[in-house]
Amino acid sequence: MKPTITVAKSAGFCFGVQRAVDAVERLLDEGKRVCTLGPIIHNPQMVEKLASRGVSIAQTPGDAPDDGTLVIRSHGVSRNVYETLEQNGIAYYDATCPFVSKIHRLAAEHSARGAAVMIAGDAKHPEVEGIRGHCVGPSYVFSNEEELENIIKSGVPNRDETIILVAQTTFHSKTWENCEKISKKHYTNLQIFDTICNATAERQREADALSQQSDVMVIVGGRQSSNTAKLRDVCRKHCPTILIETAAELTATSFAGARRIGVTAGASTPADIIKEVLETMSEIINNSEVQETAVETAPVKSFDEMSFEEALEASLQSLTTDERVRGIVVAIAPNEVQVEVVGRKQTGYIPADELSAAGTDPSELVKIGDELELLIMRTNDQEGTIMLSKKRVDAQKGWNTIVAASESGEIMEGVVTDVIKGGVLVVSHGVKVFVPASLASAGRLDDLNPLLKQTVRFKVIEVNQSRRRAVGDIRVIAREERKEKEAAFFAQAEVGQEYTGVVKSLTSYGAFVDLGGVDGMVHISELSWKRIKHPSAVVNVGDTVKVYIRDLDVEKKKISLGYRRAEDNPFEIFKSKYQVGDVVTAKIVGMTTFGAFAQIIDGVDGLIHISQIADRRIEKPQDALKVGEEVQVKITAVDEEAKRISLSIRALLEKEAPVEEVAEAPAEEAVEAPAEEA
Repeated sequence: MKPTITVAKSAGFCFGVQRAVDAVERLLDEGKRVCTLGPIIHNPQMVEKLASRGVSIAQTPGDAPDDGTLVIRSHGVSRNVYETLEQNGIAYYDATCPFVSKIHRLAAEHSARGAAVMIAGDAKHPEVEGIRGHCVGPSYVFSNEEELENIIKSGVPNRDETIILVAQTTFHSKTWENCEKISKKHYTNLQIFDTICNATAERQREADALSQQSDVMVIVGGRQSSNTAKLRDVCRKHCPTILIETAAELTATSFAGARRIGVTAGASTPADIIKEVLETMSEIINNSEVQETAVETAPVKSFDEMSFEEALEASLQSLTTDERVRGIVVAIAPNEVQVEVVGRKQTGYIPADELSAAGTDPSELVKIGDELELLIMRTNDQEGTIMLSKKRVDAQKGWNTIVAASESGEIMEGVVTDVIKGGVLVVSHGVKVFVPASLASAGRLDDLNPLLKQTVRFKVIEVNQSRRRAVGDIRVIAREERKEKEAAFFAQAEVGQEYTGVVKSLTSYGAFVDLGGVDGMVHISELSWKRIKHPSAVVNVGDTVKVYIRDLDVEKKKISLGYRRAEDNPFEIFKSKYQVGDVVTAKIVGMTTFGAFAQIIDGVDGLIHISQIADRRIEKPQDALKVGEEVQVKITAVDEEAKRISLSIRALLEKEAPVEEVAEAPAEEAVEAPAEEA
C-alpha cells in the first residue's frame, strides 16, 4: 500500500500575517529603512530572511532609528504605545491585523462605558497585552476553563456587573465554547463577542479532522507561535504528532511505518518552507525504498497564482509547463472541456476549475469550435493527453490590465466569487482582486454574502508586483454612484409619491427602506394602525414593500416614508360597518376605575362606562365583568374627531328606557379614553 501525504488546505500564512510581511517588504522595496516592534512573525526563518535585507528589531518605540519606519506587527500594541509614537514624532506603519484591531475597539468602547473586559487567551502573549492596553477599566485574562472558574469564584467582577467576553484571535476553539457556556451560567449582564479568527478556527477544525485519519501528523511552524502550538495540541490527541520549524528537522524515523501522513502549518509559516518540507518528506520516503508516494493535497487559500498542489507536483514530476498552445473546443462536459491542440497529436482537456477564475458553468463560457489560448499544466505521454488551463493565461494577461488600472485610476468591473474572512474576492480580467470588508460597499455590511455573484465596479488601490496581488475599493465607486442617484431622486421626488422598496435594516424606532440607491425611513408609528413594540412585528429585512413619501428634507437628504394605508385604518372600517344604535358582540380587554374597554373589531375598542355596565350600582367594573369575557353591547355614541366610542350594556338590560336616556351619563362620570390608548 502506497503511503499518502495529505496537506490541510488552510496551511500557511493567514491574512493578518501575510499583510504584515507584505507591508515590510513593500517598505523595503520603496528604499526605506525598516524596523519592527518585536519580531514581525513567530517564524525565525522569515525573521532572518528579513534581517538579511536590513530589517532590525526594536523592543521599545525608543529603540527605533531616527531615519527609519517602525512597523507595528499583526499582534497589535496598547494605546500607550501609539501615544508614545505620536508624542515623539516616530514614523510608523500600523500592520495590526484588522481582526485584532476590532478587539481593541470593542475593549475600548465597552470599558469606557463601565464594562469589565474578560479575555480568553495567554496573558503573556503580545496580542493579549495589546488588548488589555486598550481597556479603560478592569480586565481579566484566563487561558482555560479552570482559570475562568477561579475568576468567577473570586467574585471580581461580580455576577451583576456589565461584562464583555472576547478571545485572543488564535484561542483554542473548543476551549472557547466551554468558557462561553460557563460564563453564561454565572454572569447575568454578559455580552459575548466571538473574536477567534475564522481562519484560525477553520485551521484547527481541519487539523482535528485530518489527525483522526492519519497515522502521523507533521506540524510546520515556529515553536514560539501560539497558533502552531495549538495545532500540535489538537492533533496529538488523535495520533503521534511532530512539530518542526524546517525540513532539516525531518528524519527517516519521523514517520516510519506510517501509511497516512497528515501535514498542516501555523499561520506564521511561509509557503516556501512548507514546500521544502513536502519535498524532503518525499525524498525520505523514496530513499526508504517505498513506492512512489501518492500525494493528496488541497489548494492553500491564498492569493498567489500557484497552490501548494501545483508547487508540490512541480517539484515531484517532470512537467512541460509554462508553454502556451492553441486549442479548438471539440466537446463540453460539466466538469471539463475537451480541445484539439493545434500542432500536436495529443488530445487536450481543460478542467472546469481551470477554465475561468469565476467558476462558471463551462457551457456558459465556451462553445464548440472556439479557439482558445491555453497553458500546458501537465502531460501524460502514455495516454497521449495534456491538461490545460485557460484561467492562467487570462490571469497573466489580466494582471497587466490590473496594474495599468492602478496607475491610471480606471474604474474596473468584476464578479464577486468568494466571501472570505476580512473581505471578498472579485474576479476581473481573470485576476482575483481582494477587497477588504470596509471597502466592499457604500455603507457598512455585517454580512457580505449578499454580494456573492454580483457584478461590481471598483478601483485598484494597491498592487504587489512580486506577489501578483491586488487590492480593490468598491466603496469609493459605490458612494459616487449613490450621490448621483440621490441627486436624481431628490430632483423629482414629491410628497405623496409611491415607491416599491426593499427593507434594508430595522431599529427600535423604525425601518429603513432602500428606494433604489436612496434610503428612507418608516417610523414605527407609521408601520401599523395598532401599537407595536418593534418594526419586526410588521416587516423584516429583505421584504419588498410599497411605501409613499410623507415628508422630504432635501437639504439634509432625509426622507420620511409612510407604510400604513388609510383604507386599512381600523376606525374607518368600523365606521363603514357600524353606527349608533347597533348591538354588537364585544370582548372585554381592559379595566379602569371608571369603566371597561371592549374590543369591537381588531384595532378598535369602545368604553363601557361604569354607569353603563349594570342596571344596578356597582363599585368597580370587576364586580360585573372580567377580562376576556364576550358581552352584548349597544353603540350609544361615536366621536369621529376624537375616535372615541361609547358602549352600554345597561341599555340592553333596561329595554323600557329611551335610548337617549340610556346614552346619557352624568357629566362628571362621562370619562372616556381614546380607543388607541386601550
